[in-house]
Amino acid sequence: MKSLSLLLTCCLTATLSPATAQTNPLPSIGQVVRADPRLDKLIPAGAKIEVLASGFVWTEGPIWVKNQGGNMGGFLLFSDVPQNTIFKWADKEGVTPFLKPSGYTGLGPYSDEPGSNGLTIDPKGRLIACEHGDRRITAMAMDGTGGKRTLADNYNGKRFNSPNDVVAHTNGSYYFTDPPYGMPKKENDPTRETDGWGVYRIGPERAGVPGAVSIVVGDLTRPNGIALSPDEKILYVAQSDPMRPLVMAYPLLADGSVGKGRVAFGPDEMKKQNLPGGFDGMKVDREGNLYVTGGGGVLVLAPTPGNGPYDFLGHIRIGGATANCAWGDDGSTLYVTADMYLCRIRTLAKGW
Repeated sequence: MKSLSLLLTCCLTATLSPATAQTNPLPSIGQVVRADPRLDKLIPAGAKIEVLASGFVWTEGPIWVKNQGGNMGGFLLFSDVPQNTIFKWADKEGVTPFLKPSGYTGLGPYSDEPGSNGLTIDPKGRLIACEHGDRRITAMAMDGTGGKRTLADNYNGKRFNSPNDVVAHTNGSYYFTDPPYGMPKKENDPTRETDGWGVYRIGPERAGVPGAVSIVVGDLTRPNGIALSPDEKILYVAQSDPMRPLVMAYPLLADGSVGKGRVAFGPDEMKKQNLPGGFDGMKVDREGNLYVTGGGGVLVLAPTPGNGPYDFLGHIRIGGATANCAWGDDGSTLYVTADMYLCRIRTLAKGW
């Protein structure tokens, strides 16, 4: 979708290919910019942004698969959207292909971003994927049995555009965003069926049947990243529209819908910090702090009472287009996908 500047390449002390296993010392890029002393309790002094692998086209949607014994777990999955592939990274193995095709199973070319994007693991331990080309949300057992299952591919009979990011609620429901980035002609694609770019909910499964699809937010121009607060009372949605970058916080209601949204971080705050562009993906730590990709890295934001913007604690500045992030290892390592790179930074925080 975007390209990192040459600054990133120049900062590398070495380059790893996708199939290269981790070696020490790892190359590092960027820097941690500290704007508030509270960041020191989340990211230690001297923390490095390490490059685990490079040479991809556009990395997205990282998710850590917990170690469940045997050969299952203890690794990271992430999408390369243009390559229509989900890759696996493990400490001793490096990067290997995990699933291809990951998001488009049709014949011939589809778009420049046909593959899977956002990934998550649901309470059943299944891999949940946003599939651009097939325009759906799928579930797949991690033990390799049963293949994929479509959870949703339309709302009121109209196909989605290109589901982008997804989060699983502990009650069995899912929330996901649906901007046009995976369509051949984006917002001008003639195969568009919906009127806008929604944030949707898939209700919990009943007797093995996926729940009903409902739209929970319909007034954002480019909904993208999505996350839940640790108590699951707030739904966060990031907007990637560079003309109006927003991180929205919506109270979750008992029926799964949302109440009136609050701007947690917006254009004025981005200008104040001299950060360009819109937002992409995000994750939350156990204390409720947000880690939102944007401005060439990952913004760290702390919740505030009332209706004002969240506090800006600092910026994990990578130096170019940064797509998404995920907690891994024991929950304190933040893995980051940024353009052609897979990176990580070790923190003092714990992910949720």
